[in-house]
Amino acid sequence: MSTSIIDTTPLFELDARIAVAAPPATVYSVVSDLPRSAEWSPECRGGTWTSGPPGQAGSIFRGENLRADDVVGWAPLVRGTWHTEARVVAAEPGRTFRWMMLSHAHEDQESVWGFDIAPAAGGAVLTHHFRMGRATAGIRKITADLDEEDRKRFIADWTGKLADDLDVTLARIRDVIERG
Repeated sequence: MSTSIIDTTPLFELDARIAVAAPPATVYSVVSDLPRSAEWSPECRGGTWTSGPPGQAGSIFRGENLRADDVVGWAPLVRGTWHTEARVVAAEPGRTFRWMMLSHAHEDQESVWGFDIAPAAGGAVLTHHFRMGRATAGIRKITADLDEEDRKRFIADWTGKLADDLDVTLARIRDVIERG
């Protein structure tokens, strides 16, 4: 029996960087304000803090997301509006902000999004990253009825979508911050 691409670890690991003409503390104050995500995210439309102090490690954020029909249009993805929950796993002002996606049973998943901020001449360098160690229940559901070739196609297409999303997000955050 061969191993599926879905069993690869990590399944996804990507990052992207951009220079921002603002001090690290300013950049952090924006990226750690998850309810503002609609200003820069291709999918997240914002949301609310449901547990704990906003933006603090251990706090839970419920996000509202929207995915268009043409996003990896051939794959059996959730379309339209759906909700996610995430727990902040790192909150170091001016340095790093990360959140781990939770399953529907509120269990940790190996799916972590985040931002790292480093001081640089003229402001900061903002790095946006995503890592999925083991496939989440959602990825397993999406790929369950696909043959192995379509699973490989999905992972390749989804990796491209994620890379584009990281770049778009960073450019929008930079614009939000630099416009004031």
